[in-house]
Amino acid sequence: MQNSKPILLVEDDRVDAMTVKRALGDLKITNPVAEVTNGEETLEYLINESNVKPCLILLDLNMPKMNGLEFLKVIKADDTLKSIPVFVLTTSTAEEDTIESLRLGANRYMVKSIDYQEFLETIKIINLLPGVVQVTE
Repeated sequence: MQNSKPILLVEDDRVDAMTVKRALGDLKITNPVAEVTNGEETLEYLINESNVKPCLILLDLNMPKMNGLEFLKVIKADDTLKSIPVFVLTTSTAEEDTIESLRLGANRYMVKSIDYQEFLETIKIINLLPGVVQVTE
């Protein structure tokens, strides 16, 4: 059975967003991808009843308006949203960002690589979410 729930991509950099979508395609993940560019837009998307709740949120940390850490504080305090898996996908290699993201409830912390093959290897972890994302053979 195909999971038609979207993956919610929270990314303000268009090139990074295109790279993530390309990688999802290369990994044969068939879930639709919904895109927003900051934490405020993400919250608006999530509380809008006409939107299907995502099966996974891919969250950048460094964004305008509401950054990823601020967003994590809000979503993980909300009983209706806290069960949605959140994978932080960022360029930050700062140990304090990793620790704080995981402390606030992120399921994974992944550092974006500028090398596409390395990035693809990093994002393959998504395939380890049985029943969450849909992968074609």
